[in-house]
Amino acid sequence: MKQSLSDPNRPTENRALEELLQRLGPIDAFETLAGLLPDAAVFVVDAERNVVLWSDGAERVLGFSRDEVLGRLCLVGIHCRNCMIGCGLAQHGKINGYPLELFRNDQQVVATRKYARGFFSEDGSFAGGIEVLMPTGPAFAPEAHEVGLPPDAEQLQNLVSRDPAMKRAFQVIRHVAETDTTVLVRGESGSGKELVARALHAESRRRDHPFIAVNCAALTLSLIESELFGHEKGAFTGASAQRDGLFAQASGGTLFLDEISELPLEAQAKLLRVLEDQVVTRVGGNETFAVDVRVIAATHRSLREEVKNGRFREDLMYRLRVVPIFIPALRDRLGEVELLLQRFLDEFNARGPRFVTGVAPDAMRALLDHPWPGNVRELRNIVQYAFAVGRGPELLIDELPPELRGGVKETGGLEPIHSLDSAPQTDEAARIRRALEVSGGRIGDAAALLGMSRPTLWRKRKRLGI
Repeated sequence: MKQSLSDPNRPTENRALEELLQRLGPIDAFETLAGLLPDAAVFVVDAERNVVLWSDGAERVLGFSRDEVLGRLCLVGIHCRNCMIGCGLAQHGKINGYPLELFRNDQQVVATRKYARGFFSEDGSFAGGIEVLMPTGPAFAPEAHEVGLPPDAEQLQNLVSRDPAMKRAFQVIRHVAETDTTVLVRGESGSGKELVARALHAESRRRDHPFIAVNCAALTLSLIESELFGHEKGAFTGASAQRDGLFAQASGGTLFLDEISELPLEAQAKLLRVLEDQVVTRVGGNETFAVDVRVIAATHRSLREEVKNGRFREDLMYRLRVVPIFIPALRDRLGEVELLLQRFLDEFNARGPRFVTGVAPDAMRALLDHPWPGNVRELRNIVQYAFAVGRGPELLIDELPPELRGGVKETGGLEPIHSLDSAPQTDEAARIRRALEVSGGRIGDAAALLGMSRPTLWRKRKRLGI
């Protein structure tokens, strides 16, 4: 609760400052403070990220006048070059010296460091923020400076991330790639499990040998063993010739078994034998053949739960998950959407014929507010969709799929929380508990059900003692 001027517990210096600001006027005082930073761009945004103050320094540094930006979304005047937006203030609350390259109004590029502070209401929602952009050098022509990854981002093969959990996974991948240890990659559909497997292969001594990927859920029940282990001529109807299985085809390289939890129990037993003995037997044959294959498996399910339910062998689970690698969902990786968006824009720009140089502010807001139930794959598909249906150098809101244009937040197949909860909408604690129950304790899913961000949900849980 806000303290009053007469509150005896209020620090003396704070009371004196507040009395002074009331005499001077807070607007005049703030504009004066912004004027003391003539070489920096100082601006203030409200809860909707609309600009409510734009300093003289902001006009000089970025080239956009007050008339062009006041009352409009901050992205109108803040055109980030190497990360599309470089904001995250509503999520992080504070930004301290983050390096950004920004396009000026004349399309010159200026390198800056960003300092910002966000403010939040009692319910944890973003209420606005103050931002300062300090130039670190003169403006330059974009063609004179090669665009690279943001300073806090890291790349491993075709994977790129600025998320701390992903960076830790990158380190594990590099270390494990030096061995032949079996790896289990866990993550939601579309989160990049196959890219992790390909990175493991590319970083290993097996990189010059085959990488073969198979989705176990796509294999027909009657042909699973034949596909994996091969078959002899005449082993079954239609087996007109001897055929090598995927293990033999991947000899010397890597076999990636996606959705391993979908493998039937009988095939699981035979896979376990291959992993333990490094030999295969073709369907319809008796002879065994040695194989030299590194196996990487992946699943979006918990294998421990599958074991409890009798759908997966416990001994195979332990044999597969010697080294587990977990890939966080995109909605849990703050700051990743704008980084990956730029990567996909670069990809489709290179293919042509359309070349996109920027994203309209309302389109960017829709992309940042989306909960991404389909993860990175969904983001790439949306960019591909926009390139296909739109034209021109700017990606517009009308070029996004309907679920983003209409402000509809997808929840990965879960019902909105208001239809699941019999408690009154005003009982926020009950709604949050219900969302956590429905989502199985998954914070990202619970936040999506409630229509809020993970940081907002975290703050509300802390305030309510949940």
